[in-house]
Amino acid sequence: MSTFNSSDIAAFTGGVWVFCEQRQGTMMSTSFELISEGRKLADERGVKLYGLLLGENIEGIAKELGGYGADGVYVCDSPLLKNYTTDAYTKVICDVVHEYKPEVLLIGATNIGRDLGPRCAARLHTGLTADCTHLDIAMGTYVDFLRSSSTLDVDNIKFDMEDTNLKMTRPAFGGHLMATIICPRFRPCMATVRPGVMKKAEFSQAKADACEIIKPKFTLTAADVQTEVVEVVKAAKKLVDLIGADVVVSVGRGISKDVQGGIKLAEELAEVLGGVVGSSRAVVDSGWMSADHQVGQTGKTVHPKIYVALGISGAIQHKAGMQDSECIIAVNKNDTAPIFEVADYGICGDLFKVTPMLIEAIKAAKAAK
Repeated sequence: MSTFNSSDIAAFTGGVWVFCEQRQGTMMSTSFELISEGRKLADERGVKLYGLLLGENIEGIAKELGGYGADGVYVCDSPLLKNYTTDAYTKVICDVVHEYKPEVLLIGATNIGRDLGPRCAARLHTGLTADCTHLDIAMGTYVDFLRSSSTLDVDNIKFDMEDTNLKMTRPAFGGHLMATIICPRFRPCMATVRPGVMKKAEFSQAKADACEIIKPKFTLTAADVQTEVVEVVKAAKKLVDLIGADVVVSVGRGISKDVQGGIKLAEELAEVLGGVVGSSRAVVDSGWMSADHQVGQTGKTVHPKIYVALGISGAIQHKAGMQDSECIIAVNKNDTAPIFEVADYGICGDLFKVTPMLIEAIKAAKAAK
């Protein structure tokens, strides 16, 4: 094992890494999202991008990561890695990081990632920024992000354009502020990234075929694992799939005069459009809808083909969760509502009057076909 000193920044030349989560031999969609984002970061830094895949008999799914941008995949295969355990995964990841020294390590903020990330960061003696929603390395792209997504007067702020630290942006103070965090003194820079935030790149079979498979040496014995997974039981729970939906109809505080009536209208509009119902944070905080419906920095980030905002004012934390939708339609009584700044189509009016008209117009258009 090579000498490891997390403060020796110059020694970390192993590129950008993404921990790629698989469960029972199936790659999680978060892995493809992070590989796609990692490709952007690696290009900004001028280095290679590698996936890190742990499990049993998983080499067959490794090359798929290349199709989304990975130059290579470190495959760690062992019967002791078949099911996730904190001890086993932490040991193997840290051993491989010690040997190859990546400068960036990204992990999905899934249930597994939220457990694994802090343990690895502590053992590697480096920092970890949790639940990130935006990442940059090049200062120029970071400044462009600030210009489009914040109220800062970036043109009158002096930035160090030579800064190559990973800039990790995440919600802070309950989503009311966004904080950008750097880890200038230690490597690798580590971040967990919220699922659904990063856009998945188009798959390329040629890139998948060219992806290099690397099998690093590691030692893992039963004595290293303090827990045993006896059985994996899947529980079915009906949750709204905001991230995978092509159409999202969201409601905000504007439904307050008739909460149930407003939600019913949103459900009817979503049904005729073939979509699902989302909400703003205010609706969830008021107890009108469950948290799995929430869109925004403290909820889900969505990129549907159509996003309809009913009675949503458009606070910055909500806009950050939906502003990359292909088409945004906003309905609000206040013609100065911030939601209209990102809307492709805006209707200034009472949602309780406008929404039924939309539903009938869509039904009529469908019937006419």
